[in-house]
Formats: sequence, C-alpha cells, structure tokens
Amino acid sequence: MRFTAWISTLLALVLAPPQPAITSATDLIAAMQRQYGGSWYKTATFVQKTTTVAADGTSKVATWYEALAVPGSLRIDFTPVSDGNGVLFTDGKTFSFKDGKVASSRPYVHPLMLLGFDIYKLSAAEVTAQLMGLKFDLTKFHTEAWQGRRAFVVGADAGDLRSAQFWIDQENLYFVRLIRPAGPNNAQTQETQFNKYQRLGGGWMAPEVIFKTDGRVVTTEEYSELRADVLLDPNLFNPDFWTTVHWRR
Repeated sequence: MRFTAWISTLLALVLAPPQPAITSATDLIAAMQRQYGGSWYKTATFVQKTTTVAADGTSKVATWYEALAVPGSLRIDFTPVSDGNGVLFTDGKTFSFKDGKVASSRPYVHPLMLLGFDIYKLSAAEVTAQLMGLKFDLTKFHTEAWQGRRAFVVGADAGDLRSAQFWIDQENLYFVRLIRPAGPNNAQTQETQFNKYQRLGGGWMAPEVIFKTDGRVVTTEEYSELRADVLLDPNLFNPDFWTTVHWRR
C-alpha cells in the first residue's frame, strides 16, 4: 500500500505541468497569486509585542492587538484598549486614534500589507499599480541569497541596497525584505525584514518583524496567538465604530 502511494506521488510530480519560469516582476506576481490566490486566509488576528530601541540602546516594550482583513484592512489597538488609542489602515487610508477619536487621517498604501498579504488577493493590475505608486522600478529584477535561501529581488540591480526594492522567497513565494530610502533628502536607508515564517491557514505569517534604519535595529515585533480566518465584524475596520467594536479587550 505504501509502495502504491509512493508511485502515485511520483507520477503526480512527473506528470505535473512545468511551472513557467520567473524572470520578471510580472512573472513573480503571477506565480504568487497562482500559488496562494485560492487558499490565502481572508482574516487573521494576533498579539504583538513591540520593542522600540533608542539610539542609546535603551528600549521600551508595548503590547498591541492586531486584526487584518485581506485585502486592504489592518487594525492596531494599543493597550490598554479602553484608552481608545491605535491606528487603522483601510480603503487606501490611515487613521490615527487618540482617546477614542480620530486624531488624523490621510491617504496611504501600506507597503507591508501589500507585499505580505494583499498581493495574493488583489488583481495583478491592482498590485502592479500600487507597487508603481510606491516607487518600485518593476523593470529591475534579479536573484540574491538571503538568510541561507534564494530570493527574487524587484526594484534594484544586483549590489544596489539603497533603491526601493522588495525581496520574495524563491521557494515559498512570500515576502521577506523591504529596502527604501527615507529621511530628509532620502539620506537614510530603511529596511524591514519578515522572519521565522510559519504556516497559517492556507498561507503563511512571519511572527518576527525587524525594522532597521541605516543598519541599526529601531523596532522589533514579535507575534503570538496567531489565528487565521477568524470571523470578524466588518465594522472592526470602520473608523466610525472604533470604540464600539473590538475583537479583543
């Protein structure tokens, strides 16, 4: 019986149609959507430990409660939730809340939401438009080694670690690294890493996120209590219901 099952698996691998080669950003987006478009989770929740590191090495730790709906919405409640402070990203905008009220809002496409989650659920045309809006040069494409694995790099030539670029794991087709110029006159370089990926629902999530500025770690995020395809009230992502709808208190 085991031999029969082994033969069946082998035949399935041999007879499976070859996957198209990935040699461009367009190919990469198509491959990511082909791999996970039908299975990636639509919602998720997790608890985030946020550590902010000052230039003198001292740090502050905070707990955030996060909920996301893919594509396009991420809610971050700062603890204690009863204070009504946090941030909401939804419908191409960001809202900052103070004492339960909107303190500010502006148009915003969240690059980490787009690359880490939304890319699997938006149309290829929408993904391309948003990436171009974020100033990635989609004509530049190469491969690099990253943390002992291979990665596709979009937005920069080999050896360029300054231009806006994103890195996608070659085998599992998930986002692992973002580099962008930042600060006054773009004199600084910001880097974000998605690390220690683990399976979640029909997709993945990186429970460690590291933010660097000019090579120095400025913030780390550690996720726990990861849950996929959670039933969430749509009003959780409506700024008018910020203080009345919660997934966790």
